[in-house]
Amino acid sequence: MSLLFEEIDHQTSPLGDISLRRRKIPALGDRDIYEVKLNDEFLMSSMFVDAEEALADLGLAASDKQQLSVVVGGLGLGYTAAAALRDSRVSELLVVDAIETVIEWHQQELVPLGKELNADPRNRYILGSFFELASDPALNFDPNDHSKKFDAILLDIDHSPTEYLNSENAGFYSTENLANMAKKLQAEGVFAMWSQNLPEANFEALLRTVFPEVNSHIVSFYNPFMNQESTNSVYVCKLA
Repeated sequence: MSLLFEEIDHQTSPLGDISLRRRKIPALGDRDIYEVKLNDEFLMSSMFVDAEEALADLGLAASDKQQLSVVVGGLGLGYTAAAALRDSRVSELLVVDAIETVIEWHQQELVPLGKELNADPRNRYILGSFFELASDPALNFDPNDHSKKFDAILLDIDHSPTEYLNSENAGFYSTENLANMAKKLQAEGVFAMWSQNLPEANFEALLRTVFPEVNSHIVSFYNPFMNQESTNSVYVCKLA
């Protein structure tokens, strides 16, 4: 096996074949680059984490509270979760992921941030569908407390509000289901979401049917493959 590439794990999941890979790109230095691939699609790379970290930074910065109970939807390679835990106000973090293999990679510390997340007693992994837990009034992100409300919900699963990891996720993007999720937030609670695209006016309008305060942020980062800046977006919404 080439030292420039290694497939660390390959498993079957409810969404298809998922794999964790590590590679080196000599032109970019000696660092290891971790990638998650679902079927033939790249889901996550440790080369591009600025927007995932910005999701946590921007979302939590919107809250004035001194203690925060936070949900992260989508574990990925753990960058949003780790960024959230760097905020000293976070008293607990629930990271929800529908793919057990992804959680196991972190528990087994096969990914770079696994050790850091496992060592933090505030962090807890929740196996389940974020969209089902968010949309169903009878369910809660915390399986131990069905009445719990949270100060912030940070979502990084779909590629954008109109490009879904799984077509079944489409139903979440409606006034009804966004409102169901918002009922699981405390007063002045924050919902923030990552997108690979620039802000979409139609989605901002949809968010305003539920949240009185909606702001969109463009996150720029250098893309060495294109030798230019790339952009993602973070939507930040707040209840009254």
